[in-house]
Amino acid sequence: MIAMKPTPEARPAVLDVEASGFGRDSYPIEVGYALPDGRVFCTLIRPEPQWTHWDPQAERLHQIPRPALLNRGRSAVEVATLLNEQLQGRTVYSDGWNHDYTWLALLYDAAGQRQRFKLENLRALLQEDEAERWHAIKQQIADERGPQRHRASADARLLQLTLQRVRQGATLPS
Repeated sequence: MIAMKPTPEARPAVLDVEASGFGRDSYPIEVGYALPDGRVFCTLIRPEPQWTHWDPQAERLHQIPRPALLNRGRSAVEVATLLNEQLQGRTVYSDGWNHDYTWLALLYDAAGQRQRFKLENLRALLQEDEAERWHAIKQQIADERGPQRHRASADARLLQLTLQRVRQGATLPS
């Protein structure tokens, strides 16, 4: 008898983090998520005084200038509190788990709080055939949605929609 892993809900909670770069000194600048009911949330994060690394290539990708973070970003304490309130007790999935995990740990450390939700790798939800179709289906959905800002909540929603379509057995036209 072959044991099947339990199937989580069709649209799990998905989280994405934008950052100042990818280096060792990078830090989170925006976090967003998409919930199973379709609601999305996104907020900018004001850099802590010791968070000074800034990668111009990352800025070109996410199009969030550092002055916008300083003027409109929320404090690490406020963002950590909001995430804990909205995601407490959930398992939340990320396609960039290794980076997002590190950036969330930095956020919660700066806030002096404990993260109250579990972050898991989105890949764990995919069977092998689904993983093989993932990138093509993701691109198909991105094309259907048209130009979107490269922002955390939009990215989280794209990942959630991709997972849903992949699970429905979608294939690409030949």
